[in-house]
Amino acid sequence: MKVNGTPYRSLWWEENAQALQIIDQRWLPYDFRIEQLETLAEYCEAITGMHVRGAPLIGATAAYGMALAARLDPSDGNLDAAWAALNATRPTAINLRWALDRCRKALRPLVEADRAAAALRLAHDIADEDVEINRRIGQHGLEIIKEIAAKKPAGEPVRLLTHCNAGWIATVDWGTATSPMYQAHDAGLDIHVWVDETRPRNQGALTAWELGSHGISHSYITDNAGGHLMQHGQVDMVITGTDRTTRNGDVCNKIGTYLKALAARDNNVPFYVALPSPTIDWTVSDGVREIPIEERAGREVSHVQGALPDGMIGTVEVTPKGSGVGNPAFDVTPSRLVTGLITERGVCDASAEGLAGLFPEFAASGDPA
Repeated sequence: MKVNGTPYRSLWWEENAQALQIIDQRWLPYDFRIEQLETLAEYCEAITGMHVRGAPLIGATAAYGMALAARLDPSDGNLDAAWAALNATRPTAINLRWALDRCRKALRPLVEADRAAAALRLAHDIADEDVEINRRIGQHGLEIIKEIAAKKPAGEPVRLLTHCNAGWIATVDWGTATSPMYQAHDAGLDIHVWVDETRPRNQGALTAWELGSHGISHSYITDNAGGHLMQHGQVDMVITGTDRTTRNGDVCNKIGTYLKALAARDNNVPFYVALPSPTIDWTVSDGVREIPIEERAGREVSHVQGALPDGMIGTVEVTPKGSGVGNPAFDVTPSRLVTGLITERGVCDASAEGLAGLFPEFAASGDPA
């Protein structure tokens, strides 16, 4: 995707520096900054501190972290230590462990002298695969939007609602939930996107920044406005991303997704989830009981970052002094509330049978790495 007319991925390898470049997303949408990662500690901080965010992007970043570890010390012990350090950064998104397992599994059989080059090639492959996966998700999601558009009165846009940012900056490119939006817009379909603000980190602002840069009509709304819009026929389809999905189709995504699914069900609005296959956890069946939910710092709730009147980026406190704060970062939407899962291989029911039909090899082995 483009930023001010220049094509970017959310991360890329700089050959001259032999280092990974990332868009530091802490400053978006107010400032576009690029950061170079040079140490494993910087990779870990980038993931924990949300310089990079979004399940697919976290996985790709971790793969490059393993490549760095293999270059510095290709021994089994160092690779295991790097795996452990990166895996500990964030507990909910399964792409992180998927990428780390894939790297370690591929490198272990190699002699140490060959590991550094192989690890870097694999990191490049994981990044490129993510781009293609998301492009294909967009193709399949586009067909759903076309079907909705065909039933709309002439001159009326297809109105989509999304939560959090499952956009190109949450992946290597295209995004998951946004990929169908980009492809629908590029195909000439008239769409309008309701963008949830997504407290506490207001990641909807990232989605609005993306969509605006691409010329897609959108409105930024409070998290609590979605149900009202659905009641009044202003939402034709909800589409979100996911950080981990169980083998039975339960979907773990940014906090507040579950409430959108409930509102969608009550108002007969289709609720779809854009699902890259590396985000499926084939070892988990019950999302509510088995998926670990990350509890992030209370300061994310009590303080809000934004642009001040003088143009500087600042932080203000919005809660009373001394108030306790809870900050669960994700919730789980049970499969019964999900209309369908949009994957790179097609659209399926949110069920064990639906996922196994598209990914029989993974469903049988339980190991996509």
